[in-house]
Amino acid sequence: MKLTDFKVLTFDVVGTLINFEAGVLDSVRRLGGTKAQDLTDDQIFGPYMEGRAKFYGRSSHEMANVYLHLAKELGLPDNAECAAAFQRDVLDWPAFEDSVAALRRLRKHFRLVAMTNADRVALSAYAHTLGDPFDDTVCCDETGVAKPDPQFFAYNRGRQAAFGYKFGEILHTAQSQYHDIGIATKLGYATCWIERRQGMKGYGATPTPESFTTPTWKFATLAGLADAVDDELRAAA
Repeated sequence: MKLTDFKVLTFDVVGTLINFEAGVLDSVRRLGGTKAQDLTDDQIFGPYMEGRAKFYGRSSHEMANVYLHLAKELGLPDNAECAAAFQRDVLDWPAFEDSVAALRRLRKHFRLVAMTNADRVALSAYAHTLGDPFDDTVCCDETGVAKPDPQFFAYNRGRQAAFGYKFGEILHTAQSQYHDIGIATKLGYATCWIERRQGMKGYGATPTPESFTTPTWKFATLAGLADAVDDELRAAA
């Protein structure tokens, strides 16, 4: 099996293409004042994940409540102004440094499809940040469920089939073992793990999976995936 055997790359967006951990940390430390400067990344990520689990609705709306939860837990300013500022920051989370260029390279050879738990408003913002690379997009607004729910993957599989693409022509590409790699592998997808936290301990602001799943391919960066595709194409020329 080769990377170039596939026709469709489906992508998790937040965490794989968009660096939401950096966005969360930057916002909390800016809004949280002096006390926030002394907090470790994990001290911030813990109550952030608790808040997101509690307020699991549309990311373009519920992140203000997520901030209020973590601020209360950490003893940071928890006024409405800070919550609103955090919510606005969510739509401006940065792309990883290699995302835009790598997606541009990959789009020359594959149909690129976003598969994200973000809602349509947030996804539109992230797609713009990424240079609008997607040929198709699927988000929680359409599916009515969020990953790792198998129905999310079933929805997208049916959608791509309607465009004429077979299941075996899809490679699911993601950072999250919990939301993506584990369930996609279980459902029979070929998977590509972009290990954005390579060299760092733990799973950061992503829930810890029940068990680790070995992907079909693994790269530390999206640029690494694009390089591997180019290598295959040169070898075949």
